Amino acid sequence: MWRSGTSLLYTLLNQHPQIALMYEADLPLLRPLFSHKGSNPDWLVRWEFWNSALSRHRISTGNLPPIVPDLATGAMAVWNEYAGPDAILGEKSPDYFDSLQTIAREFPGARFIIIWRNPADICRSIIRASRGDSFFAKPGIAHRAILGSHKLKQECDALLRQRIPVHQIQYEEMVRDSTPVMTGICDFLGIPFDAKMCSLQGSDRSAIYEGSHHELVKREEIVSLTEHEREEVLPPRLKRKIDRYIGLWKKRYGGEWPKYPEAATSATSGYPNAIERLLDDALFRGLRRLDGFTAFVYCYAPLSWLDRYRKFKSRRYSGAKEEKPLAKAEALRRVEVSEMK
Repeated sequence: MWRSGTSLLYTLLNQHPQIALMYEADLPLLRPLFSHKGSNPDWLVRWEFWNSALSRHRISTGNLPPIVPDLATGAMAVWNEYAGPDAILGEKSPDYFDSLQTIAREFPGARFIIIWRNPADICRSIIRASRGDSFFAKPGIAHRAILGSHKLKQECDALLRQRIPVHQIQYEEMVRDSTPVMTGICDFLGIPFDAKMCSLQGSDRSAIYEGSHHELVKREEIVSLTEHEREEVLPPRLKRKIDRYIGLWKKRYGGEWPKYPEAATSATSGYPNAIERLLDDALFRGLRRLDGFTAFVYCYAPLSWLDRYRKFKSRRYSGAKEEKPLAKAEALRRVEVSEMK
């Protein structure tokens, strides 16, 4: 899930000399670029326009096939180009939280590392990140994160039932003591542990997006967000909703998930009733369809139109920051279609 420590985990993993993961390349989000006839001729151009994946990782399109038979072939070609012949390849991305089974079918033999974090802390981090990043300021992002956390749990359990290799870690434990967490990952991957995986010093973070919300991961030491940020930013209504869902999930999974917070708060908040769950699920599905529609537009709309829209949005966002810093989030909410970060 977004804001659950995936960027920190990515950076620590890539400290190992046998691991070379890309950072949110996200080609599977652009599935409309691929059909039974193969890829669209401009799949590389549109992918680069979508999130600068190729330039962020310094990958030349001259070394990539201009046409590929399917999405998996295209992704593997890029991952191999980035990682080289001997490294463990792949990528980190929170944007696959509700499509793990699809990813597993497209990439047979893939292994999955899933990181969990207290859903309330995820939403706190999202609210803080919204002050400097338009992706986290768009309407419904916290709602996506709350219900998306459970969707990730369902997808994870489905992989486990299918005996697909899955390794689960906790953000809270990784920032408290990274050594046992990273040792466990190395055991899962079948490679020797390297002590550099427990430090950010000398790590390559050039592929990570710019922004104040990535300030901590670009430091030289691991900092716990729970210790670094003490201000309560969750609106009371949102906090009560999160507490209700955490209580429900604790009850449903015998107290085992989510692991953090360790104690449920259902005694004071209760559980979400059937109507609340129905409406929340409908809203979540609608928001995810909007996300899918946005990706679809980026696959087919004229690039000149998309470029003009992006420039318009950039000016509007920059203007809101300069003119009314405290009202920035409100200005962003008026943008109907949000591009990926």
